[in-house]
Amino acid sequence: QSNGTSYGATIVAIVTLEAFAGMWINAFLVCVLCIAWVKKKALNSNEKILLLLGCSRFCYLCFSWVYSFLSIIYPNYLYVQPILQLILSFQTFFNYSNLWVSACLCGFYCIKIANFRNRVFIYLKVKIDRMVPWLLLGSVLSALAIGIIVCDLVETLHGNNLNFTCLGNFWEASVRTDKYFFSTFFLTGFGYAASFMTVIFSAVFLLFSLWRHKRKMQTNSMKNLSMDAHIRAMKSILSFFIVYSINFLCLILTIVYAKKNENTLTLLISIYLYAFPGVHSLILIFSNPKLEKALLKILSCVKCQ
Repeated sequence: QSNGTSYGATIVAIVTLEAFAGMWINAFLVCVLCIAWVKKKALNSNEKILLLLGCSRFCYLCFSWVYSFLSIIYPNYLYVQPILQLILSFQTFFNYSNLWVSACLCGFYCIKIANFRNRVFIYLKVKIDRMVPWLLLGSVLSALAIGIIVCDLVETLHGNNLNFTCLGNFWEASVRTDKYFFSTFFLTGFGYAASFMTVIFSAVFLLFSLWRHKRKMQTNSMKNLSMDAHIRAMKSILSFFIVYSINFLCLILTIVYAKKNENTLTLLISIYLYAFPGVHSLILIFSNPKLEKALLKILSCVKCQ
């Protein structure tokens, strides 16, 4: 029992540290973009995606921290009918919003920066700014649909008096109700795979286009001012691809190992999943000159004090 208590305290401490660090980073992102919105009276497509992404990640970390804290420290509170249902539903909604909006961001970068002579690609490049609000709306509505399905599933399992106050018991209880679990598992798996495939294709196409552009300039001995921008974009997308790939793998491993009491592996997976929203947002901040300048300015002011 003491080992279980120590393990639970370790998870709570790590989750709290990562969650609050990620919330601070995403709150900074949202605040800077909101200030720019007030000053300019408008946001470009890239800023709209980043704003929604920052909001979804901030809320996801909030609900994830509350769920982890209650499930480990006060698990009895999760037996109260609306609490677990609401927490898991909102957590799922903001998690899928985070995944799909970040996939939209990667696709937006690909279409805006990459150069291909395909007619469909040229059409998308011209229309992408008008398509961004609809893509974001579709991402939110899709995440909302899955959140409602999870809400219904939790209510059904709770009505059957099944114990699922922790993630492992939740999946075990779900397996015991196959007719509810299969459709939910298929839909959530499809959501993970769809966003992941979007990131893969966008990253591959963009990296190929940037590599070809860089090679062409080197062959022609050209001194192009956009070279630094292309290299910065290449590094950003490559890091995005690596981080997102590891995140996708951890999401799958969470489902696979949730029932097997693999405490060490589960702890490592949890550490990365809670670090992902903050780490990736930090990468996006340092990839954007305006956001990077604002962050360094705040850090310098804090250091001076």
